[in-house]
Amino acid sequence: MARASDALVAPRVSPPDLPPRLDAADPARGADLLGVALDLVGDVDLAHSSLEQCTISADADSVDLTGATLIDVAVAGARIASLRMRDANVRRVRIDGGRVGTLDLSGARIDELELRGVRIDYLNLGGAKGTDVEIAECDIRTLDMPQAELTRVRFSETRSDEVDPRGLRATHVDLRGLDAGAFLDAHSLRGTTLSSFQVQQLAPVLAASIGIRVID
Repeated sequence: MARASDALVAPRVSPPDLPPRLDAADPARGADLLGVALDLVGDVDLAHSSLEQCTISADADSVDLTGATLIDVAVAGARIASLRMRDANVRRVRIDGGRVGTLDLSGARIDELELRGVRIDYLNLGGAKGTDVEIAECDIRTLDMPQAELTRVRFSETRSDEVDPRGLRATHVDLRGLDAGAFLDAHSLRGTTLSSFQVQQLAPVLAASIGIRVID
């Protein structure tokens, strides 16, 4: 029987706190935006900006939020070829629906993030520190998590062709709802929770890594 301290803890994710009325605003690098609605097109530079209690809609080639701070931000139905959020500070952010070519969260500090129903070609969480992350009903072609530190993360009804977890540090990370075509390094899944079926799929890789020959 598992000890109480070993019990899997679900992510604590709440919706963004948004005001009843939002005014339209134009994006700008280093902007300080509070309670606005952004409609993004083309190439958008919001690097090192502060966005609080904002909504984002987009049909854009690239959106640069490198080093930005996002608090209580909702993104719905966006189509973005490249969404760069490297080294960003993320708190209570929801991305719901739409399609993103590259979602780069490498080095980001994340506290409450929900990805729901999003199609993503490449999701990069390399070196990110994430707490309370919910990824549901998503289709992610490639998922990279090298050297990430993740706490209370859950995948549900999500699929990925390839997952790179090398150097992952995981606490209460639930991968049972992640249908992955391949994990590049099974050893780096230490600390995660898997289903018995997933473990069966990984068995040949784990056996080979410790020198066991499996012959039927």
